[in-house]
Amino acid sequence: MKPLIQKVEALDKGHFVRVEWEDGSESHYPCVWLRDSCQCPHCFLRSAGARRLLFEDLDVNIVVKEVTLSDRKKISITWPDEHSSEYEAEWLKRRCFSEKARAEMREDLFLPEHQYWGSDLQLPKMPFEEVLYDDESAYKWLCTLKKVGIMLLTGAAARQGELLKLGRRVGFLRLTFYGPTWQVQDKADANNVAYTTGKLCFHTDYPALQHPPGVQFLHCIKQTSAGGESEVVDGFHVCNKLKEQNPQAYQILSSTAVDYTDVGVDFCEFAVQCKQRIIDVDARGQAVRINYNNATRDTVFDIPAEKVRPFYAALKEFNDLLNSTEHKFIYKLKPGDVVTFDNWRVLHGRQSYQSGAEVTRHLEGAYADWDVLMSRLRLLRRILSRD
Repeated sequence: MKPLIQKVEALDKGHFVRVEWEDGSESHYPCVWLRDSCQCPHCFLRSAGARRLLFEDLDVNIVVKEVTLSDRKKISITWPDEHSSEYEAEWLKRRCFSEKARAEMREDLFLPEHQYWGSDLQLPKMPFEEVLYDDESAYKWLCTLKKVGIMLLTGAAARQGELLKLGRRVGFLRLTFYGPTWQVQDKADANNVAYTTGKLCFHTDYPALQHPPGVQFLHCIKQTSAGGESEVVDGFHVCNKLKEQNPQAYQILSSTAVDYTDVGVDFCEFAVQCKQRIIDVDARGQAVRINYNNATRDTVFDIPAEKVRPFYAALKEFNDLLNSTEHKFIYKLKPGDVVTFDNWRVLHGRQSYQSGAEVTRHLEGAYADWDVLMSRLRLLRRILSRD
């Protein structure tokens, strides 16, 4: 049912407009926001979905001259300079300033809900081909990836290039200094610890970049018979445990800038340097991104000497929680498997395996940004809602 308006009036000497809805609820809209959000062709470019009104032309103290209910589906406002604006009831209802309405809008736009997990993870799975060619399956994949942080796609061809298809499905892949895709296998003179047969500790990829990739794809092309198991841990779940167990350690890791570095040659020559907090938090102190890679953590450490040991103690406690048996999930990729996971949330590692005369284990990797995947998710939701 589309919302209908029962009554409209100006309040607070014209600084607010009060809308009473047919269901008895009400919404209060600041007039400066209403004027700034005028949808007329002079103020809004509909073909781009973008505001044309220049901010320097906006009077932040503006009041309404007249507000009327032209029909129960929209209101009309006349401003002091005689400019007129119309606002549809459905448009207004979605943008209500109540706490409940704002929470619903956040859920609709960003899907902030997380399903936390530990060693009991039931790894979600879906056929690779379904994601490529079926909109409902692709939408389910992206929603699961956002909520759980990880999903396994099965049945891809055991050859290079399959991740390029996945990139086209979401929009495009993230180009980095390691190329549009990269090959994880044992290499002589490896320019990355992943390109060895040794154990990889829990880490997120690329904290040496100012904006680390949001999502990682790893496609198993060849798998060793012994060793090489993959390990994952829900970093947000562990952050919550650390915050509960040792608030001071959490505060240190969420406030200390750590230096990361990555130097070498691959897709091109690179010398990357960045400062990141191990735990990035939002205004409420909740973890929103983990930036932890022990291999690329620099020996340069730009903090006072007396703060170094407390930092190491805090990081040790966090690392111990990551590696506890109750938190980590272990699985082994098979040729044709594509694991997709949230690189800001899920830390991953690998057990060691034996090196041989030939390549015994080969994964192809790629990155994408959350902006790209969330864009595709919203577009798919729009298509499916029309259907």
